[in-house]
Amino acid sequence: MAPAARDYLIVTASYWGFTLVDGALRMLVLLHFFKLGYSPFTLAFLFLLYEFAGIVANLAGGWLATRFGIPRMLAIGQFLQILGLVMLSALDPAWTAVASVAWVVAAQGIAGLAKDFTKTASKSAIKATAAEGSGQLFKWVAWFTGSKNAMKGVGFFVGGLLLDAIGFKPALWLMAALIGVILVVGLLMLPRQLGKARSSRTMRELFAKSRSINLLAAARIFMFGARDVWFVVGLPVFLYAAGWRFVEVGAFLAAWTIAYGGIQAFAPTLVTRSADGLSREVPNSRLWAGLLVAIPLALVLLLQSPDLWRPDLVVVLGLVLFGLPFAVNSSLHSYLILAYAGSEKAAEDVGFYYAANATGRLLGILLSGALYQFGGIAACLLGSAIMLAVCWAITFLLPVHTGINDTKQVT
Repeated sequence: MAPAARDYLIVTASYWGFTLVDGALRMLVLLHFFKLGYSPFTLAFLFLLYEFAGIVANLAGGWLATRFGIPRMLAIGQFLQILGLVMLSALDPAWTAVASVAWVVAAQGIAGLAKDFTKTASKSAIKATAAEGSGQLFKWVAWFTGSKNAMKGVGFFVGGLLLDAIGFKPALWLMAALIGVILVVGLLMLPRQLGKARSSRTMRELFAKSRSINLLAAARIFMFGARDVWFVVGLPVFLYAAGWRFVEVGAFLAAWTIAYGGIQAFAPTLVTRSADGLSREVPNSRLWAGLLVAIPLALVLLLQSPDLWRPDLVVVLGLVLFGLPFAVNSSLHSYLILAYAGSEKAAEDVGFYYAANATGRLLGILLSGALYQFGGIAACLLGSAIMLAVCWAITFLLPVHTGINDTKQVT
């Protein structure tokens, strides 16, 4: 096996394990604290520092991966995840509600740093290992993104299952042990110099990105805000309130995410390809983004009917349909950032882009709790439709080639 392919497979397998634990942790925290009586808005607040830390981690992680190499950044992210899990396991039921929330928010902040340090390093490794040419790059990006999201879906199910089977603390200890094994294997098997290059010397240089990367980052903010505004808090609470059990909620979120990941992995077969890697791919992203807008709008209209049979099943079926265009569009965007990124500082460009991704998730989580408390799942879906419309509009500004004006650095 070629060294590049070997490194790609090691990074992918490492990130699978990390993502499994990250998905399980999200479901554990959400369901455990909802069971304790926390309101939807408070549940959203528990994840705020997690997402805000992700913004910082993506920016810093891209720079650090360029300067010190991808394997070290993976190890730092995995160590921080272990620290966050152990910290959560130390939560004492005798503490006041304020102290408990503060402790969980801090632990989630550490977990947020861990996730995005690891994600930025892992996705940068694809650019470092893929051969030149959009064909292999798109396939490797699609497979990596799709498979890791499928593993996150498995994590959602595992989180609900572990909470029912062994409880909150033992589940956290078990997951910490798994991450420890992954950390050691990565340190032993990956070349230390992978991804190293000259890093930006100033903050101005770090934030100076091409027009294409800036536009793609803006679109990413609204695309992932549109998903998380219903997915993170609104949908699980809605389904539980409709009579679903924890394990059923976890199973649906798992199935949705696994299917979403599977579609992402095969996205290259659903997209018309071009030799230059952009002239057909960018128009395809506009088409899929437009399809996305219609689905949450249709669900909002259906939910207005007072005679609607089983609103929970209607929402579930609608969001199953939502998964197809969202998965293809997400995979396309994950490819486009690497297509637009320069080879020398790919990790920094990827970090900047996924900082925008984390910003969108932060926006979505904030709105998810607030909108659900204000107007239920219909308000969450309306917010999703509005953000998707903004994302769709931005895609019409994306360049279909990398010319002189595109590669010029802007601030």
